[in-house]
Amino acid sequence: MNIEQRVIDLVEEKIADRPELFLVNVKMHPNGKLIILVDGDNGIAVGDCAAISRHVGYHLEEENVIEEAYNLEVSSPGLDTPLTLMRQYQKNIGRNVGVKSLDSKIREGKLVSFNDEGIIIEEKIKEKGKKAELRESFIPFNEITETKVLISFK
Repeated sequence: MNIEQRVIDLVEEKIADRPELFLVNVKMHPNGKLIILVDGDNGIAVGDCAAISRHVGYHLEEENVIEEAYNLEVSSPGLDTPLTLMRQYQKNIGRNVGVKSLDSKIREGKLVSFNDEGIIIEEKIKEKGKKAELRESFIPFNEITETKVLISFK
């Protein structure tokens, strides 16, 4: 059995009655570190992470899914973790994001909206000889390599 798939099933089972929570990623690293990233529409509490960890750990041990020693870590994705799910884009509307495109250029602006094709950000555009102005720009998902929420210290 695929370890990551079994963990996905266990996490989904644990959060099935909590529609505000969602699984972002599961990754089993070769060094024995099993990382589970879970988020919520309004964030996720430490207690929820602990409950998921206990549930997954218990079943992995009972079923002897992982034969070697491993380290289980359940957390929310950090600010340095790129957005990967539509639900993460939804959660971050109104926040500033950095969007890296295929040509490695980074555009920054406020996430205004998104759809199945891409995102709209409000960014400052400065044309030569003119004042910078805010303009909404559509960026297709097929041109985005990474979107991260930017930290603002205001």
